[in-house]
Amino acid sequence: MEITLKNVVKKFGNFTALNHFQMHIKEGSVYGLVGPNGSGKTTTIKHLIGMYQQDEGEVFINEKPIFDNEENKKKIAYISDDLYFFHSYSILDMAKFYSKVYEHFNFEKFHALQNVFQMDVKRKVNKLSKGMKKQVAFWLTICCEPEIMVLDEPIDGLDPIMKKNVWKILLEEVEKRKMTVLISSHNLKELENVCTNIGIMKNGQMVLEKELEQTDQEIQKVQIAFSKEGEPEDIQKQMEILKQEKIGSVYYFIVKGKQEEIQEKLEKYHPLLMEFIPLSLEEVFLFENGGEENV
Repeated sequence: MEITLKNVVKKFGNFTALNHFQMHIKEGSVYGLVGPNGSGKTTTIKHLIGMYQQDEGEVFINEKPIFDNEENKKKIAYISDDLYFFHSYSILDMAKFYSKVYEHFNFEKFHALQNVFQMDVKRKVNKLSKGMKKQVAFWLTICCEPEIMVLDEPIDGLDPIMKKNVWKILLEEVEKRKMTVLISSHNLKELENVCTNIGIMKNGQMVLEKELEQTDQEIQKVQIAFSKEGEPEDIQKQMEILKQEKIGSVYYFIVKGKQEEIQEKLEKYHPLLMEFIPLSLEEVFLFENGGEENV
């Protein structure tokens, strides 16, 4: 299912949480939403799952409003960072409860995944550790077979093996059922490994939204070596250099702009070596949000 937020404004008193916010998530994509604390990620999620109603703008799933739309809400499953389970319920009790809410709950899948999560379904959920509760939440949610899955810090507290298992199961569901996934996380390395698209928020607005393999189009990382004279004195005036360092005789620049334009400017200095290096998602996030001091 396709998700679209157009010019969404949300205010809480005098505070503007979302300021003409725009977002587009294609069907079958795994979309990573990142931003500093207070940037509006949680407010965005609560609009997307139909918990909040926007003051202005539009929030659509397949071109239909989500707020007060029961049919659309049935297609969404949400794992919050703040998990809640009924006090005396076992894992199996929670599965039965979920099956009453989600008509496509798959008990065959539920029992098959017990081999992955390796927990007795009769165990009381509230007696489990935080990491195990996260596993149960993911286990139950995947068995609901939603068309849209929204995850807030989904792997926080999981060990490396379980993280790998969770992502594997998630991506298999995306491939098999064209499920659309939104992941809000501070773990940029994890997002880089699983997401197809990325959105970077700041101050209630979207500052960058692209397919992940294209996120370096507006920020470039280049290593370059000049002749014996060293770095040309006027190079700082020719381009917007966000960061630079020197290792031996080689300079490393992170520059704002398109690769072709930067390459053309640098070639005028007749460098001995020039190579563009792919940026990590963490570096893109860092510099789209104004520099290292923001992370």
